Amino acid sequence: MLTLLVRFVLGPLVRVLYRPKVEGVENIPGDGPVLLASNHRAALDTGVITFTTPRQVRFLGKAEYFTGKGLKGRFIAKSLDALGYIPVERGNAQAGLAALEAGRKVLTDGGVFAIYPEGTRSLDGRLHRGHTGVAALALSTGAKVVPVALFGTEGIQPNGAKIPRPAKIRVRFGEPLDFSRYEGQDSSSAIRRSVTDEIMYAILELSGQEYVDTYHKRPDEKAS
Repeated sequence: MLTLLVRFVLGPLVRVLYRPKVEGVENIPGDGPVLLASNHRAALDTGVITFTTPRQVRFLGKAEYFTGKGLKGRFIAKSLDALGYIPVERGNAQAGLAALEAGRKVLTDGGVFAIYPEGTRSLDGRLHRGHTGVAALALSTGAKVVPVALFGTEGIQPNGAKIPRPAKIRVRFGEPLDFSRYEGQDSSSAIRRSVTDEIMYAILELSGQEYVDTYHKRPDEKAS
């Protein structure tokens, strides 16, 4: 019931309130495994992608969001599941492998999985170097990769704002990328790096952001 509520009630309501401009949605294949690779501007990017993509999308979500107790905790967990989140632990190499496996399962089942190759949202507005997990998923599953550029989502809930605000939002889906030419080579780190760079360049072309060839550190990493 919550899934139906999110997709057919909450989704249209959000589209009416924010009127996001969506370009290139026809580039998303109507069936088969699809990997959406997006830039990351704000915490609410996941919701924007969910409500502007015609197919149900699955994302990774922090496991602790699903472990709340009582009626409220169960409701939050069910709501996140309806939004497409998959609970995963974070913070170590084993967690990273579990995250990739969760995405791989969605894709091998013929679904749509979304990932932010930068690993965290951009705090300076620039597009940073992509992690190779996006390539590992594409190469091991044969999924088409659709690059995505988000614009204006950082204005929905700026730092310090507790309630989402009106903002001009634009979502641009690029043409699907096919990496079948590398079939059977997903164990090559050089191939994974090359594929990741090609995906990041496609996102760059769509978004027009300044590119930085270094990984973006997470906020908690900067504080340590």
